[in-house]
Amino acid sequence: MSDSQGKVLDAIVVGTGMAGLYMIKRLNDQGLNIQAFEAGSGVGGAWFWNRYPGCRADLPIIEYSYSFSKELEQDWNWTEVMAGQPEIERYLNHVADRFDLRKDIKFDTKVTDCLYDEKSNLWTVKTNKGETYTATYCILATGCLNEPNYPDFKNADAFKGDVYHTAQWPRNGVDLSGKRVAIVGCGSSGVQAIPQIAKQAKQLIAFQRSPVYTFPARNAPMKPEFLAQAKKDYAEIRERQRNNEMGIANYNGPKKEADPSKPAKPKPSKKIMDITPEQRKQEIKDFGINVLSQYVDTYFNREANEIACELYREYLRETLEDPQKADALSPKNYPLHCKRPVIDTEYYAAFQRDNVSIVDLRATPVEEVTAKGLRTTQAEYEFDVLIYATGFDAMTGTIKRLNIRGRNNQLLADKWKDGPRMYMGLQSVGFPNFFTVTGPGSPSVVSNVLHSIEQHVEWIDACIAYLRENHIKTIEPKIEAEDAWVEHVNKAAEGSMMTAPTCNSWYLGTNIEGKPRGFMPYLAGTKTYRQECEEVVAKGYEGFSLAS
Repeated sequence: MSDSQGKVLDAIVVGTGMAGLYMIKRLNDQGLNIQAFEAGSGVGGAWFWNRYPGCRADLPIIEYSYSFSKELEQDWNWTEVMAGQPEIERYLNHVADRFDLRKDIKFDTKVTDCLYDEKSNLWTVKTNKGETYTATYCILATGCLNEPNYPDFKNADAFKGDVYHTAQWPRNGVDLSGKRVAIVGCGSSGVQAIPQIAKQAKQLIAFQRSPVYTFPARNAPMKPEFLAQAKKDYAEIRERQRNNEMGIANYNGPKKEADPSKPAKPKPSKKIMDITPEQRKQEIKDFGINVLSQYVDTYFNREANEIACELYREYLRETLEDPQKADALSPKNYPLHCKRPVIDTEYYAAFQRDNVSIVDLRATPVEEVTAKGLRTTQAEYEFDVLIYATGFDAMTGTIKRLNIRGRNNQLLADKWKDGPRMYMGLQSVGFPNFFTVTGPGSPSVVSNVLHSIEQHVEWIDACIAYLRENHIKTIEPKIEAEDAWVEHVNKAAEGSMMTAPTCNSWYLGTNIEGKPRGFMPYLAGTKTYRQECEEVVAKGYEGFSLAS
């Protein structure tokens, strides 16, 4: 069957976060007949679902914003340097309205099946509402961080109080005033939520197994003069992003002429191994604890990394008055840069409060959930509200849970049982005309992800235009190209702290029980990746099989 009008669509888009919205716009600009599906009741993707207290961007919002429209850049006025979730959601709703994108979206609709038929060369997409749609192209814009992960606690459903996950926070918020609250997890969402919850709750207990290295966000209200200058400099900002391997311009406003009458301000050293122990401590005093993340040798040199780790732990011992809290909050046995970089606002200050305590699950693991709380190997803790800040089944979680079937009825989840296999993070062998925005094997989450989203959307859009103009029916990778790319992705990650033997992270899939260990993003950088994508196209879609 086809859409409600009985005709075959040109394309179907699954998801309307930042990727889905831009994909819809590009396909609309081509004049294609499309349909998009969104499980939520509004646009925004991660910024629709993640509305927990303290949720905000972890990049300056000037850089974490769309670059495709000069008018949008000039018209939208940001109010914070690191914008919060409500403001980003408003921005994405503005984008949806400004470019008339809602007309192509079915909200509160989950896609359940994506089925390829070789005879007709069409994709059939089914939804939880019993509807069926057929299209030539199917594009997943479901994001990398959207399938909530819950810990495998014994008697997980036993707790009689309220239970929340940061990734599925109630739309109208939660009143935690006067409540005894427990929060499990300390990744980005936990680090952002804890300071805000601590201000509301009567008591807050943080249960942490792998405390993170986190650095001050230095968020502040957006100064009107800074925003005005940024609007003048947007073209330069975007060009600098394109020429940076992280997709980040590090924009700090207009360049100021040095005053020759004043001595030049000192800059931190490039390598921690090049300076003495005394100099290292002095640079932390001069530049703040953030300096530890700026030493380039800590990314690949294990000795340099361990020096930075011990300096970080020393900083915590000096910052926190309570030795138990300092020890429980100290990252141990895994390197700096192993996990996703985390930035915070008043995180350690929250643990200075009398109403906030921490349980170190490395020393006393959780044994089970009880009707009144959690029992560890050492004690039972009672509370009124249980919050999971335990992240996601990243990169592949949503994709593998969908019934995606390609040639010969092959299930994509079966093909990926030992880890995701894609060519350039765009397509997988056996699934023609099926695209994934920022899929495994692309820079995605190890870059400014919106910068990577725009590059991927534009590549897919141009590819579809090429196929249509040249009457090409299908595109899919060749097996040798896919194999070579998977090997290339693995090679790019070698030697990085992200793949160190002691590192466990969602980049590697090790946060999910039974998920095969393997580094999923592409670490060579966005500039390098974009050049590789452009080269593939210049060579007539090298590595892809095109069939007329």
